[in-house]
Amino acid sequence: MKPRVLGMILAGGQGSRLAPLTQKRSKPAVPFGSKYRIIDFAINNFINSGLFSIYVLTQYKAQSLTEHIQRGWRFGTFLSDYFITLVPAQMYRIEELGPVWYRGTADAVYQNLHLLDNNKADYVAIFSGDHIYKMNVEHMIQTHIDTRADITIAAYPMPQEQAHQFGIMHVDEKWKVTDFLEKPKNPPSIPGQPGTSLTSMGNYIFSRRALEELLVTSMGDGEDGFDFGGDVIPRALSDGYNVMAYDFHKNPIPGQSGPNLYWRDVGTLDAYFDANMDLVSVNPEFGLYNADWPLRTSSEFSPPAKFVHESEGRKGQAFNSIMAGGTIISGGTVRDSVLGRSIHTHSYSVVESCVLFDDVEVGRHSHLRRAIVDKNVVIPPGTKIGLDIEEDRARGFTVTESGVVVVPKGYTF
Repeated sequence: MKPRVLGMILAGGQGSRLAPLTQKRSKPAVPFGSKYRIIDFAINNFINSGLFSIYVLTQYKAQSLTEHIQRGWRFGTFLSDYFITLVPAQMYRIEELGPVWYRGTADAVYQNLHLLDNNKADYVAIFSGDHIYKMNVEHMIQTHIDTRADITIAAYPMPQEQAHQFGIMHVDEKWKVTDFLEKPKNPPSIPGQPGTSLTSMGNYIFSRRALEELLVTSMGDGEDGFDFGGDVIPRALSDGYNVMAYDFHKNPIPGQSGPNLYWRDVGTLDAYFDANMDLVSVNPEFGLYNADWPLRTSSEFSPPAKFVHESEGRKGQAFNSIMAGGTIISGGTVRDSVLGRSIHTHSYSVVESCVLFDDVEVGRHSHLRRAIVDKNVVIPPGTKIGLDIEEDRARGFTVTESGVVVVPKGYTF
């Protein structure tokens, strides 16, 4: 009999480092790649892997995410095992814990342990909802079963100078985890690979018994919360559970040749901007066009994108860019950019290396460079953004370390 696997996506992230994009939405709800939301990639990984019983655990500023899931991600009503269900923090354990919301990744699952019983799960796939990547979860589950693991942690080798933001693993020759350090200031390197650390992707497969036991025994180990990386995994190692690392680079994606190398934590504005720019290169590292691994999202009934070739030397043209439906390039030039739905660029405007969310209007003779513009912004004619950083700061715009300018949602000039 095929094992029953329950999927849980942790989507309660506040995403404070992505402000102002997260001023009114959670990190997983932030738009990405023209027509998607960040959470869409985790959901697609589950569905493309044949995992159709999915809970999405939400908390901070969840309205935008809730509407996206409810409107865009629905299965039929006849199969009880096929569902994508939102699980907000509801204080199910108020008698035990008091009136508290989710206090961390592990606590979010602990407060919803009854869902495992409801679904008679044999294994639980607990994945983060705020990363950009493709992953064949079925392959990771089978590896977990084959190695008789209690816990399997998806592992990604990363430059040592960036690894302090993640959990770091030591493994033996069989990829059994021998030590786990949560966000160390000086992350150790992989033996024999100086300058590279083996990091946790925050994606786990748990055998149900181990998950239930560890959530109970490690509860209270942490001082500032209750997390998998900081509390549950260290307790599992100290108590002798079989904890295995899974080599993400060996994860097979149908329709994709070569190793699976692309994974991005878009936790900062610069990382978010760079990940969007990855999509528009001539040979992108992360491809959106794979019929064997479709990337679904909510359906918007918008008209096709349109390019208007006007008189007097005005041309609507775009180079190395992607855009969603309803967008009109009317006599302006778009270059190396990611455009959302229903964007209108007017004559003589220039948009280069930008990320524009839905319903943005770019006025005549405006020039935008290395900017992120949130939804519902009308940019007046002749406006320049990204060309004079001090002027942008004076307007109150956020400017990142690398000089990317962020215009907040609904900004009025």
